[in-house]
Amino acid sequence: MSRPMLALRHLGKTFMTGTANEVRALDGIDLTLAAGDFVTIIGSNGAGKSTLLNAIAGLVAPGSGRIELDGQDITSAPVHRRAALIGRIAQDPLQSTCASMSVAENLAMAARRGRARGLRRAVTAARAADFCARLAEVGLGLEQRPDARIGTLSGGQRQAVALLMATIAGPRLLLLDEHLANLDPRTATVVMALTGRLVADGGLTTLMVTHNMAQAIRWGNRLVMMHAGRIIFQAAGAEKSALTVEALIDRFHQASGADLVDDRMRLAS
Repeated sequence: MSRPMLALRHLGKTFMTGTANEVRALDGIDLTLAAGDFVTIIGSNGAGKSTLLNAIAGLVAPGSGRIELDGQDITSAPVHRRAALIGRIAQDPLQSTCASMSVAENLAMAARRGRARGLRRAVTAARAADFCARLAEVGLGLEQRPDARIGTLSGGQRQAVALLMATIAGPRLLLLDEHLANLDPRTATVVMALTGRLVADGGLTTLMVTHNMAQAIRWGNRLVMMHAGRIIFQAAGAEKSALTVEALIDRFHQASGADLVDDRMRLAS
């Protein structure tokens, strides 16, 4: 049996330990992903979804458990050591890009992620041509604006550039933390289609947090539902494909014993 691409072993994280506001954000998470798995993660506010991705990315230190990526223990590895292995996109487009740099400069910086950076010119003619070709595939007119500063782009354009940045260096794992949440429906559809294409073309192992249950059902080959820091339901293959939004809400009630009070999940589904 081949080793998993990602393995989370009894991962735990508690914030504000020992205080009246103590929060158990991750409560013994066990999850493994095979190479090429595309897993969507849903759950109400405070379920631990973002904390889970942040722990994998190295932005949050787990209090217990182990994180293995392609057989390597990265539990205590700093963020910069994970950079060559993990691509990540945050909910806010500005967090994943450098607003004062041009589109081409952002892509050049991302292409060198995890590798030594010398004093050579970042955007050569050959690289510029490659970047424009990649941008043309996005379908948002970005190939006409490689020298535009990221801060002058729309939210959807910035998030599309962030996607290219996160995948251009060929990471082993892609983390998407509600990367469509701040986009209008039309732009979100375009960016999600780009996401699906990049994941499929690169054979990327992917974890995508979303509050949209319909998206969680449509995209990926596996679905994970979280509540109160725990995984309470999983579905894959034909079982996942047969799910409906109503069935997911019922599953949430059955597994958690709670009402689904996250209006974003209900309204977006």
